[in-house]
Amino acid sequence: MKIAVLGAGVVGVTSAWYLARAGHEVTVVDRQDAAAMETSFANGGQISISHAEPWANPATPKQILKWIGREDSPMLFRLRADPHQWAWGLAFLRECLPARTRANAAQIAAINRHSRSQLLALRAETGIRYDAQTRGILRIYQDHSALDEAIVAAELERAHGIDLRVLSAAQCVELEPALSDCAATLAGGVLAPADESGDAHAFTQALAALCAGRGVQFRYASPIQRIETDGARVTRVRLAQGEALAADAYVVALGSYSPLLLRPLGISIPVYPLKGYSITLPLAPGDVAPHVSVSDGAHKLVMSRLGERLRVAGTAELAGYDTAINAVRCRAIVKRTFALFPRAGRPEEAQFWAGLRPATPGGVPCIGRSRYANLYLNTGHGTLGWTMACGSGAAIADIVSGRKPETDFRFLGA
Repeated sequence: MKIAVLGAGVVGVTSAWYLARAGHEVTVVDRQDAAAMETSFANGGQISISHAEPWANPATPKQILKWIGREDSPMLFRLRADPHQWAWGLAFLRECLPARTRANAAQIAAINRHSRSQLLALRAETGIRYDAQTRGILRIYQDHSALDEAIVAAELERAHGIDLRVLSAAQCVELEPALSDCAATLAGGVLAPADESGDAHAFTQALAALCAGRGVQFRYASPIQRIETDGARVTRVRLAQGEALAADAYVVALGSYSPLLLRPLGISIPVYPLKGYSITLPLAPGDVAPHVSVSDGAHKLVMSRLGERLRVAGTAELAGYDTAINAVRCRAIVKRTFALFPRAGRPEEAQFWAGLRPATPGGVPCIGRSRYANLYLNTGHGTLGWTMACGSGAAIADIVSGRKPETDFRFLGA
């Protein structure tokens, strides 16, 4: 079949890869001049298979109350006259109920596991390079009560087959010597040894090149104006230049912008943008930065070594489609980074970035069939787009091809 994939981020390009491997003729359309130029450009770098607990969990509402009024808080709500924002926020609070958290965690864990197996196979098949580190992810805590809560959460994740190990402060420093500068303040940590990190931008661009080698066509600098339908089927995609692109089937992988394209078709998905920030620090010989990817539990930050760079990312800002960089929030990330790793480069050289994560209230992505027979969705991955990309790409290729995906996940329209 001829397949049009809308979006050339990490999710769109992985979808194209697996569709092409399944024998389809694939065209990828994106408004940017190259692959992975928006949310996949400078994310935190973690492939966090162990991270099954969604942001919406019983502990979050209490934390949000503590963060109200703080411009540098890990989660910031900028209330707008936007009914979609209010509806998303109310749904988020509902998903914080214990039963909903457990159900969502099971779904997230399933697609995460599938994604890891697919990534390992893809890497073995292609030899793709993207500054990968396979040393695990270490979640650190400087407060004993927060560590205790993390240990309880780890038990929930272990129930889904995730290998997590509780470490003392000394064991954390032994695993990652760069933590020695803050060793006296550590309470301990939780290690996910099967997790990884790597540059999502480099991965996506390299995979796009491999896709092109398989015959995938990329239509860059081609903003999508609308999807046109006739009855129960999509007939074409209208591009901003007035050109029409026709295919047998269509996959929407436009991240936060997916609902804007789908609403005129009468399709409502619970996806809303959460703006995240990152800083990138160039590293010189003699700088002391972690090699093991680190998650800072208290500040909701992730830190990944990408070659001779340190990427630190996190926070969530509910502010609509505003992509402007808030320097206060970026400086807060810089400050926290150097509190933990005071010899990790030079603060004044930090490069700031912001991107929109396509979040669902419960953290479970929208993957599968839509109400239109030949329109499919692969969006809503939130903070785990890099983690889930290969698994969701492989799954959507299976669904488009009429096969049942290998993982026990609640696919749309299944």
